[in-house]
Amino acid sequence: MRKLVIIPTYLERENVSAMIDKVFSLPEAFDLLVIDDASPDGTADIVRGRQAEFPGRLFLLERSGKLGLGTAYLTGFRWALAEGYDYVFEMDCDFSHNPDDLLRLYRAALGGADVVVGSRYIQGVNVVNWPMSRLLMSYCASSYVRTVTGMPVRDATAGFVCYSREVLEAIDLDAVQMKGYGFQIEMKYTAWRLGFSIREVSIIFMDRTAGVSKMSSGIFGEAFWGVIKLRFRKIRPAVRP
Repeated sequence: MRKLVIIPTYLERENVSAMIDKVFSLPEAFDLLVIDDASPDGTADIVRGRQAEFPGRLFLLERSGKLGLGTAYLTGFRWALAEGYDYVFEMDCDFSHNPDDLLRLYRAALGGADVVVGSRYIQGVNVVNWPMSRLLMSYCASSYVRTVTGMPVRDATAGFVCYSREVLEAIDLDAVQMKGYGFQIEMKYTAWRLGFSIREVSIIFMDRTAGVSKMSSGIFGEAFWGVIKLRFRKIRPAVRP
């Protein structure tokens, strides 16, 4: 089974090299695709400089500017499908997601789950070093999503996710509308509405210790209104030639 980890980056010079080392040190073989949005701090230069160490396993796509988390992942999904990967993982570059947990998500996928979510809230609240205001916002956002959509996922906004190839082929990626963190909700909801199984695996989320957070009030505004629209949207599978 070919497995690809997609990591979007912007201003991650302080984290990206260590993340590369960690992913490639895991006992399972994961390939890594970094999608950089023209980071002015040289993030892409670091990745490019290390590609020779991991031929055929470390890939880099550079975009012309800061185009949004959702569009970065959509670009990565299309690339992964074209390259024949069986499982595709989303993960942050700042070590808020523990790369060791990739193994646990992968095992859950092999156990039959179509979508596996690294969940902060499936067993209590497993978040470290977040201010209470941000924690409450995140937790309440997931509760709001469950209430509005009926989707049985405790951590709907989670960004640590494994998708099987079958899920990504079934979703009409061109129809995905949300670009910020609402994208995470839309992808899970679409997969669920299409009949795919979603399993949550408990993780501990650690706030970043290096680099700069990309969160903003606009991101949450998009998610709030986007969820209401999702509830009434017709979800159709992708039409493949």
